[in-house]
Amino acid sequence: QAQLVESGGGLVQTGDSLRLSCAASGPTTSAYTMAWFRQAPGKEREFVAAITPLDGREYYADSVKGRFTISRDNVKNTVFLQMNSLKPEDTASYYCAVAKYYTTTRWGSDYDDWGQGTQVTVSS
Repeated sequence: QAQLVESGGGLVQTGDSLRLSCAASGPTTSAYTMAWFRQAPGKEREFVAAITPLDGREYYADSVKGRFTISRDNVKNTVFLQMNSLKPEDTASYYCAVAKYYTTTRWGSDYDDWGQGTQVTVSS
């Protein structure tokens, strides 16, 4: 089982930037698809972004496309989420997840392991 630890959340103002990190431990995490999801109070969890292993293809939710960038460092087994031009509607707990295979799925149920989450709050 992969252990995932998120960091980098915080309280920012509209238009600010944050960079989330997710450190993964466990065997062959560099071979996993890694993703970010988020969940706001009273709302369902939603897909934010994913990056595939090896070829590093990136996928984004329409709501964050052009503002967020996902990347990974396979040497450090870490995935990042650079979030720019933050909006109040980006306020949520952000979760890192891994799927132990190559996938482009946006369904949370297809991911195998999850982190504990990091809170992002964007004030207006």
